[in-house]
Amino acid sequence: MSYLLSQPGEVLTLLLQHLRMTGISLGIAIALAVPLALLVMRLRWLAVPVLGGLGVLYTVPSLALIIFLVPLFGLNATSVIVAMVLYTQVILVRNLTVGLVGINPAVLEAARGMGMSLSQRWWRVQVPLVLPVFLAGVRIAAIVAIAIATIGAKFNAGGLGKLLFDGIQTNRYDKIVAGAIAVAVLALVINGLLLALEHYAQPQQRLKKL
Repeated sequence: MSYLLSQPGEVLTLLLQHLRMTGISLGIAIALAVPLALLVMRLRWLAVPVLGGLGVLYTVPSLALIIFLVPLFGLNATSVIVAMVLYTQVILVRNLTVGLVGINPAVLEAARGMGMSLSQRWWRVQVPLVLPVFLAGVRIAAIVAIAIATIGAKFNAGGLGKLLFDGIQTNRYDKIVAGAIAVAVLALVINGLLLALEHYAQPQQRLKKL
């Protein structure tokens, strides 16, 4: 804690770098996962190869994946962000697919009977029902991204992991502890915020607000 209190400027800079990598990777991952999950829902035969392929990719150690990406994207944050996007795809696609499959067909049929168009059924029925499940996936993906971003400091990506690796190289235990605390607190805060959002997105919670 002493290092965190004595070097607030450096810690804040590294924190912003960490948040930037996490935010960019999650944004790209969500933008890819939504159409991919919808494609799997439309063409059910794609479920096994797509989810199976993403599952196999998820088993590859993050360090090995980043090393594999370095020749393609360089020794920088880009390689780390690409690895974060690839890793979070299986979580996001699987959760969104499970959420969509879990919607009662009778609900969609009732919406169709009320004269709702395809887009209206999507935005007014499917999105509200699947949102809590998808946000649960986003929450897990965010924690995974934060962890990978920590390792990314070894590849000149910056972030809070730099405190850990610098501390290990220089035998500065205060920096190691500071980095561990900072990453843990960041993960807990992001998890708490997304958990609250997930709880608020529950249909029964939104009805209470009306």
